[in-house]
Amino acid sequence: MTTPTYNDTNFRLQFPQFADVTMFSVQQLSSWWTMGTSYVNAQNGYPWSCNPNQLQLALDLMAAHLAQSYTLISQGVPTVLVQGTTEGSVTVSMTPPPVTSAFGHWLSTTSYGQQLRSLLKAVANVGLYVGGYPERSAFRKVYGAF
Repeated sequence: MTTPTYNDTNFRLQFPQFADVTMFSVQQLSSWWTMGTSYVNAQNGYPWSCNPNQLQLALDLMAAHLAQSYTLISQGVPTVLVQGTTEGSVTVSMTPPPVTSAFGHWLSTTSYGQQLRSLLKAVANVGLYVGGYPERSAFRKVYGAF
């Protein structure tokens, strides 16, 4: 299986938010795509069980997530939902996303990260099954009993 590579034309067609070449240069998007391979394994080995198109989409979504995250940070835009604010004595309360991991929280800060998280849940394996009775991994036990 070939390793996916960054394709600028397809990336910009897929994510029109990054179509402006002056704001998002080819080198900048390519570097974010390469950075994304640190988070998503581009070699498509374990724990992936996806086809090459799904892996390409995962890497493109990670690059788009990184690009949008860096853009929001540089503009000073918060990447969390503000639940409530107060002016006197300055109180700000944030709404955390409904995720249980720091990686999931980070991905939920952009729409591209949310799409990536859904894709990863659908195509990434959860791990190896070691030990126990093989019939316990099915709906019925041996001889059809529940």
